[in-house]
Amino acid sequence: MKTFLPTLPNPPGRKHLTAEPDKGNSWLDAVLGFVYPETCQVCHIIRSRARDGFVCDSCRRSVRFIEAPLCDKCGLPFSGEITSRFECGNCRGIQLHFDHARSAVEAKGLVLDVLHRYKYNRALWFEPFLASLLIARCQPALQTQGCELIVPVPLHPLKQREREYNQAERLANRLSDATQIPTDPNLLRRTVHTATQTRLSRSQRARNVRRAFALTRPIRLEGRRILLVDDVLTTGATASACAIALREAGALHVSVWTVARGT
Repeated sequence: MKTFLPTLPNPPGRKHLTAEPDKGNSWLDAVLGFVYPETCQVCHIIRSRARDGFVCDSCRRSVRFIEAPLCDKCGLPFSGEITSRFECGNCRGIQLHFDHARSAVEAKGLVLDVLHRYKYNRALWFEPFLASLLIARCQPALQTQGCELIVPVPLHPLKQREREYNQAERLANRLSDATQIPTDPNLLRRTVHTATQTRLSRSQRARNVRRAFALTRPIRLEGRRILLVDDVLTTGATASACAIALREAGALHVSVWTVARGT
């Protein structure tokens, strides 16, 4: 199992801090108590600790997990009354190469704000909170679906140097620790430095990432069941492009789990 050493952001005048997520939680809370106020970084009122991702119980209770009915392919939640399996309009309009995708929560409100701060503003103290959402929903599903390897969606090297970390890799490591399923952050690489997907349409997203991923080394994956992990899934274009590379190497089953589902 890969050793996971999350990086904590450096306030002015402080040296770099690292800590293992499953060891020394009391030490971590004590150290961060000198660096950050032990208050929720969402409401800024109620006490919260590093091990909770600085999100208090009250704010956590406002988060709603995705429940059925949802698209059988991409996991998009549906607000109507549907009891049979169905595929949404997004999946009928684009070819997706993974077997199915699921997300823990919708990318809106508190979760969307936290994800943006975690991903773009280096607010890494939110990681235990985000990982807990993913693990709460993904871990039980894996007990019935089966999975042999967890693979994070990679960033292009230029983007990773700019950001200094890959949020998908960090979340995948947390999930690996919880499930004891090995993770390989170096199996896939992003070969094309594509434009950001945020403002692109569904068809533009698919074209933007087509053939943007490849395996980092010659390897055969015949019969393997692979789980792709990312922070957010919107149209599924990025995960689908990753699945193409995995299937071409022989992967039998490719599923996707993300913390949040964009709409």
